Amino acid sequence: MAVSGHHKSNSDAKVFRLCPFWQSRNASSTSNNIHLSNHLSQSNRQTTEGYTEKSSTIRTVSSAARSLLPPRRRLRLDPAKYLYFPYAPGKQVRTAVRLKNTTKTRVAFKFQTTAPKSCYMRPPGGILAPGESLIAIVFKFVEPPENNEKLSDLKSKVKFKIISLKVKDGVDYLPELFDEQKDQVTVEGVLRAVFIDPERPNSALEKMKRQLAEADAALEARESRKKPPADKGPRVAGLVIDEWKERRERYLARQQVEAAVEST
Repeated sequence: MAVSGHHKSNSDAKVFRLCPFWQSRNASSTSNNIHLSNHLSQSNRQTTEGYTEKSSTIRTVSSAARSLLPPRRRLRLDPAKYLYFPYAPGKQVRTAVRLKNTTKTRVAFKFQTTAPKSCYMRPPGGILAPGESLIAIVFKFVEPPENNEKLSDLKSKVKFKIISLKVKDGVDYLPELFDEQKDQVTVEGVLRAVFIDPERPNSALEKMKRQLAEADAALEARESRKKPPADKGPRVAGLVIDEWKERRERYLARQQVEAAVEST
């Protein structure tokens, strides 16, 4: 029996060796699975790379399109193109410009000029709440004309630029904000200085006078709010005593000085 079993196992081994069908099919199946896995992996990688490249292209096109569009204004300027100054050679004159925040967020603004030695603004910058407006006063020293130029021939090269920046709640105004966030700064407008004859009535002159009067009234109201209320009640006894002591000490010191002078 043992011998027949031995022959049987040998014969089975010969059958498997002569007909390696199962082994070849298993090896082929494994190879096909590996090939399919590699193909799927390569396909997924190509799809991911294509999607990434497409997204990058879309972002680039979108950025280019935004750069071609005009920047969205945050402030409305009045006047919008020119700052009219009364012509008074050798004197300092002033004009006004209204700024209004047209957005739903807080906006910081800042003035810049090509003639910082002869011009300054009040305020030079600040923050406007949504919908808030402010009238800024611009001061300028008028240089005497050269070669007896007439006002009609006089052209000023002085320009004023107003820039803006969106700020969050709780942020205080600092001029450095515009340097720290240069990519978020918007140029709201560039206004050219224009001189007008103060003796000849015109619409620009009348509008300038109205804005200056409104700005002066607003400034006076702000200053009055800053002043402490007048004390109309009775004086505190302790303050009266302290003042009396100070007067007595000054009197005694003066007496000592006079006595020392007389002794010499």
